[in-house]
Amino acid sequence: MSRQSLPLFTAWRQTLRAGYSWKALRGDLSAGLTVGIIAIPLAMALAIAVGVAPQHGLYTVLIAAPLIALCGGSRFNISGPTAAFVVILLPITQQYGLGGLLLCTLMAGVILIVLGLLRAGRLIEFVPYPVTLGFTAGIGIVIAILQIKDLLGLELAATPQHFLDKLAMLSDALPSLQLGDTLVAACSLATLLIWPRLVPKVPAHLVALAVGALLALGLERLGLPVATLGERFSYTLDGIEYPGIPPFLPDLALPWALPGPDGQPLVLSFELIRQLLAPAFAIAMLGAIESLLCAVVADGMTGSKHDPNAELIGQGLGNLAAPFFGGITATAAIARSAANVRAGAFSPLAAIIHAGVVLAAILLLAPLFSYLPMAALAALLLMVAWNMSEARHVVHTLRIAPRGDVLVLLTCLVLTVLFDMVLAVGVGLLLAAGLFIKRMSELTDTAAPSRRQRLVLQDLPEQVLVYVIRGPLFFGAAEKALSVLRRFSPEVKVVIVDISAVPLLDMTAIAALDNVLRDYHKQGVALILSGPSAQVRLQLRRAGIHRQPGQLAYVHDLPQAREKALRWLDDTPKEALLE
Repeated sequence: MSRQSLPLFTAWRQTLRAGYSWKALRGDLSAGLTVGIIAIPLAMALAIAVGVAPQHGLYTVLIAAPLIALCGGSRFNISGPTAAFVVILLPITQQYGLGGLLLCTLMAGVILIVLGLLRAGRLIEFVPYPVTLGFTAGIGIVIAILQIKDLLGLELAATPQHFLDKLAMLSDALPSLQLGDTLVAACSLATLLIWPRLVPKVPAHLVALAVGALLALGLERLGLPVATLGERFSYTLDGIEYPGIPPFLPDLALPWALPGPDGQPLVLSFELIRQLLAPAFAIAMLGAIESLLCAVVADGMTGSKHDPNAELIGQGLGNLAAPFFGGITATAAIARSAANVRAGAFSPLAAIIHAGVVLAAILLLAPLFSYLPMAALAALLLMVAWNMSEARHVVHTLRIAPRGDVLVLLTCLVLTVLFDMVLAVGVGLLLAAGLFIKRMSELTDTAAPSRRQRLVLQDLPEQVLVYVIRGPLFFGAAEKALSVLRRFSPEVKVVIVDISAVPLLDMTAIAALDNVLRDYHKQGVALILSGPSAQVRLQLRRAGIHRQPGQLAYVHDLPQAREKALRWLDDTPKEALLE
């Protein structure tokens, strides 16, 4: 693919280059069916978790997943609603309603497309591991706390936005615990934990939901009520209200024409877009990070190579189109993509087939979904939260990582839990950048020449002083390293500085060096820079720091620097050194 071509459909081009066969088709069919079955309850549960009706999660898979697969850059990514977005999307739904959530998703899609067109896919690689691990672990904790209400069947008067307020309200609501919901949650959770060890080929969450639904029916007959999806959600058709989700396809609708927080259609305005811009940017950044990390995982499992820019554009198009059909935010899901690979997927066709399975479920099985217990769905999300938190990796990292990285991880985790992911990532990146600057500055020092260098520079008079600078000269280290050059006795007339081990300069270093040169000029001291790389010399010349006879010289190595210094000292008249 040329640099000028639009990064689209690269996953399909890779598939065709690899050669498609009947065996590949069988693999895609098997993987699509497997992942489609997995996606159905997850999509509904995640939609409920972000504060909207469960069908919106299914609509997301139905619209966004095949579009992303068609246009994206990974052959194996499976996209749809993911747990990572819960902490961002739930506050948006609470404040702006369904219409605001879908409009924000649309805006995030535009941002992702722009990032892909700007070829910013590789920039995601610069997000440090402690930042990613910290906010994902924090998200897992938040999701787990959000499930307590349905796990125990608690009655809450409201859902506070702040974590500590949620804990306080959950504590106050404990007397309203429902035995039926608690029993269903416990049995579903036990099934999720035990079943994979017994029959790993059958998805555990399907068995857990079936066990939960059957137990709920039995408990209802014994007089223990259990909240179900059909009791919590309903739809209206021809003026009649039905429980559960609608068994038909979504209609095309403008996102801003859908209900806001007060149940009335939103009014599209510049002010509304301005308010949603920050959360839309957060959605886009998290979507980009999660999708590209997912693609990297899939590459590691298959030996393939994704196109990050095409993947960003594909994700953007999916999130741009889905809101017009009631779909919420979509991104690549690591667990579902890994299951896709393990089930034998060969191409993006598997993701399209998985959307077809969801379509069939909407049209054929929607009435049965009404019997799903909310406690069983909450248990499913609790397992998702546990897997997402990566507790083992967190504990391992806390044990082996440097203190600075531990600080970054814990900061991101705590800020994600107590405040929000956007603040956590922003502060985490600043901390990580500060630690990087500190570590890089520690690599830069100014020292006396080594023994070998002193042999090269033997018999230099006292009027010549030699320094060696090693490491990058940038704003975190330049002033400290160059300040040493001002420390010398009055009889010194020439200073040689070996900068052969300096890989780069930034503007701070150039400005500091320019100040040193001004001081040297006033004191009648000449400067010889030995061994500058071509890049460093070019930077200095562009900054206007040119050779000046008797004042500044660039030489290739220390022997040349020695000859130049002795020649300048011997020059007549001596006033040349004092200009």
